[in-house]
Amino acid sequence: MRCPWVVLPIVVALLSAAASPHAGAAEARRTAIVRAIETARDSVVNIHGQKLISNPDDDAGAELRRVNGMGTGVVIDSRGYIVTNYHVVEGVRRIEVTLASGRTTTATLLSHDPRTDLAVIKIATDGPLPVISVGTSSDLMIGETVLALGTAFGYEHTVTRGIISALHRSVEVSRTQRYDELIQTDASINPGNSGGPLLNINGEMIGINVAVRAGAQGIGFAIPIDRALLIVTELLSSERIDKTWHGIVGRSDSTSGVTVDSVNRESPAESAGVRPGDVITRVADVTVTSQLDVERAMLGRKPGETVMVNINRGGEETTIQIPLAAARPQQASQEERCWHELGLKVELMPVVKVQRLQSRYRGGLLVTGIRGGGPANEQGIREGDILVGLHVWETISPDNVVYVLDKAREDNLGQLKFYVLRGRETLFGHLTSDTIRR
Repeated sequence: MRCPWVVLPIVVALLSAAASPHAGAAEARRTAIVRAIETARDSVVNIHGQKLISNPDDDAGAELRRVNGMGTGVVIDSRGYIVTNYHVVEGVRRIEVTLASGRTTTATLLSHDPRTDLAVIKIATDGPLPVISVGTSSDLMIGETVLALGTAFGYEHTVTRGIISALHRSVEVSRTQRYDELIQTDASINPGNSGGPLLNINGEMIGINVAVRAGAQGIGFAIPIDRALLIVTELLSSERIDKTWHGIVGRSDSTSGVTVDSVNRESPAESAGVRPGDVITRVADVTVTSQLDVERAMLGRKPGETVMVNINRGGEETTIQIPLAAARPQQASQEERCWHELGLKVELMPVVKVQRLQSRYRGGLLVTGIRGGGPANEQGIREGDILVGLHVWETISPDNVVYVLDKAREDNLGQLKFYVLRGRETLFGHLTSDTIRR
């Protein structure tokens, strides 16, 4: 009669002992890399669509062909805001996004910056989406482990592993697209990875994958996340997206909040009593640690709507109500003025590259686009030329061009003498701004 009561505990003990090694082995296999991918995977999306491009064999450029495009994006706000590379969605009439769950939906291009090749798109959601965990690129170490996650050659959520090979790389992928200060990695980054995250071992995004070196193995590049987020903050600002204005200009302050650097004059924030030096800890229901968080918290609101802002001022907590205002009329950007008034697209060129061609110049602006029928086109300026001077001023930054255009208006200068570097030869001519013509 005692035997069954003795045997049963022994059987249970044997079963437990048999199960335990398997459970332990499974847990041992869940390495830091596995955990990092588990953390980030659901916030990464596949982007695909079709676009028309010119046939490279057609000298006139008249024949267009349809190609399938693909890329990757990262969810940065649970309401469906996604960051990707601009070249992934440029010219795509119907942007299709596939989530980690397998659901496919269409997206709208909200804003973009061709210079840095970044864009923000938006999808409609049934509920909150998983958001990527964002790290920092300020403390990256050469040799540390990184992971690339994206749609490599159309294979969704492909993971590759490598190290940081170098920092501060400059890469020129075409006559019109150049990247500076990139992270170089030997983690495989393939066509389709563009716009996806480069992760550290903790699963935090420390870069946005952007380019590969054609014909080379183990050489890929990513935009450092600290730099990318500065651009994304502008692209996602409430002033740009919703045409509402708050007037807060802040900087990240570790995990304690956002320190207010300045407050726009006559803005809602100034009227409500926000001061430089205040530390913003919360906006509405969003805990904030960056200016991007502030902008995200302001999105989706209308002028006149009041937003509660929690502030730490001198160690004391207070709450301020900020009534949003309609956005101020926007002045044309430097890029827009160069294009509309001179018919030029320009971008900053490293001083060392200019001085290799002509040592007497302190810098210049690379011409990356020419508007047909514009002043620059009429004077024979070409893509690839380096604009080194206008009138009596050098042009080593876009600010210099805008300054000359303003002086031309004020002083009725009429024609502006220009100087461009073509190869090692300096050429000159005279431009008449389209604004002056009118």
